[in-house]
Amino acid sequence: MRWATLRTPDGTRAARREGDVYVLLDAPDVGALLRRPDPARAAEVGQVPVGEADWAPLVTGPARVVCVGLNYRSHIEEMGREAPEHPTLFTKFASTLTGARDDLAIPSDSDQVDWEAELAVVVGRPLRRADPGEALAAIAGYTVANDVSMRDWQWRTSQWLPGKAFDASTPLGPELVTPDEVDHARDLEVTCEVDGVVRQRGRTSDLVFDAAAALAYVSRFTAWEPGDVLLTGTPGGVGAASGLRLVPGSVLTTRVDGLGTCVNRCVADS
Repeated sequence: MRWATLRTPDGTRAARREGDVYVLLDAPDVGALLRRPDPARAAEVGQVPVGEADWAPLVTGPARVVCVGLNYRSHIEEMGREAPEHPTLFTKFASTLTGARDDLAIPSDSDQVDWEAELAVVVGRPLRRADPGEALAAIAGYTVANDVSMRDWQWRTSQWLPGKAFDASTPLGPELVTPDEVDHARDLEVTCEVDGVVRQRGRTSDLVFDAAAALAYVSRFTAWEPGDVLLTGTPGGVGAASGLRLVPGSVLTTRVDGLGTCVNRCVADS
């Protein structure tokens, strides 16, 4: 099953994909749909051809967006770090999320804008003090994200938040794909292209802490709710390791095998 959140003349709507058509549902986004007792029974309110879809962020108002840093062995090596004993965590605000085809504004006060292609997880049921098995069962599905980072802001202090929390800097989508379609994303290829050149290529099997382990760890100190989002980390090939960066005019393409593609054109921040 594949779900999406689309912009419509009546506001955003959750949608279920059926072939080349999205069936619009009476919920404002996928997160709201997941908070219902039976999402599959949501009322249908219209249809949109997939080719005409205007994707909003997959989840528009999550209570939590938690991210795991330094979680691919290839990325740990390129940054000269040691493998962590525990997940390295930071958070984002809901306002950081943007759509799978939206323009990406390059801030005028940052000249070190970097890419981080990621597998993202959306939680489907409440989760508190869980073990990895319980966490795995609570996953509603998987999607594509890019943790676009303003490195000069990120590294001003030892706390990463400013460089990770610029508004509309994190593409999320286009679809939520249920675990049964992708074997719980155990070994999917993750790639990032900048202007058609592949800069990152990794596999989710290279994660130090997989999605279930990370969800369970976070659940020890805060309760996950349906619609919350976990970003699992990025493979090697980030711009910070090579001195490259995103600039206005760049085209950022983020893909996870079996889940979909985000294509975001970089523009000057007006």
